[in-house]
Amino acid sequence: MPGGGHRRWDAGTGGRRRPGRSLGPRAALSSAWLLCEPNVSEGRNPRRMARFAAAVEGIHGVELLHRSADPDHHRMVLAYRGTPAAVVHATTALAAAVYAEVDLRRHRGRHPRIGALDVVPFVRGPGCPEVDALDASRSFGEWAARRGVPVFFYERAATMPERTSLPRIRSGQFEGLAAKLSSPEWRPDLGPPAPHPSLGAVAVGVREPLVRFNVNLETADPGPARRIAAAIRESGGGLRHVRALGIPLRRRGMTQVSMNLTRYAATGIEPVYERVAERARAEGVALAGCEFIGPVPAGAIRGLDPARLDADLAPEQILDLPGTGDGEEGGEA
Repeated sequence: MPGGGHRRWDAGTGGRRRPGRSLGPRAALSSAWLLCEPNVSEGRNPRRMARFAAAVEGIHGVELLHRSADPDHHRMVLAYRGTPAAVVHATTALAAAVYAEVDLRRHRGRHPRIGALDVVPFVRGPGCPEVDALDASRSFGEWAARRGVPVFFYERAATMPERTSLPRIRSGQFEGLAAKLSSPEWRPDLGPPAPHPSLGAVAVGVREPLVRFNVNLETADPGPARRIAAAIRESGGGLRHVRALGIPLRRRGMTQVSMNLTRYAATGIEPVYERVAERARAEGVALAGCEFIGPVPAGAIRGLDPARLDADLAPEQILDLPGTGDGEEGGEA
């Protein structure tokens, strides 16, 4: 996990983040590209996660930029890019691998989830029209639905306004999914009207770039992290465009304020960090470093010194992405 001597655990890397195969920092693809950042409900089995990454790497024309996982979250995040067609192909290959191995009936982690392959967000790269991203989300959703997995489209791919919000779709989690889908207002956009017994459902969307930013606290007591998260997130009257959870990291004897900055041009990394640090001081808790998960838009870190935050940020994580984080609300938290 970046920062504080703790690095985010990842399969086969001795506890380090794994960048995957890279064309080198900021190398350009030959045509307009699409980014996909799927979240998988597996963060503890190294061999299994290696197979999931290999499924993506095995698709011609796709570049695996980054993968990370955490055993307390019991969650893996991948990021890869390519042409829209290649990215859809890689996403179906990943989903097939996940669906063959993950059973949510035996899954317990700290991060909310509704599916074995929980969230599949597509993000436009330079030169990629939004219609191509929307077509990609639809193509993957149709593939998942044919395999008996209910599909909800969110963000810019949402079929109705009330499904724009991912947290609203994911409320109740896997355990409450059957009851939720029994309501007519929660009939899936595609697929069966009941959750898959072992795979749950999947949320598929097209969203603006965001920043996944976590601050670790040097305490095993979850109270401070939960109170800080409640105070800073927008839904609790805190910072606009910030979603936050307080999560125990028992394997590391610490806790974490896990955040998504959904409009980083309006509420940037530095003011969020300062607010968390201020609240931590009031709680009498020391910070244990910060981390960035997955790709980070170049515009979000302009003028920022990651070392000041005690955070590692690898060059391959920094991507030039269209937009400024000033679009619709988004996020995976």
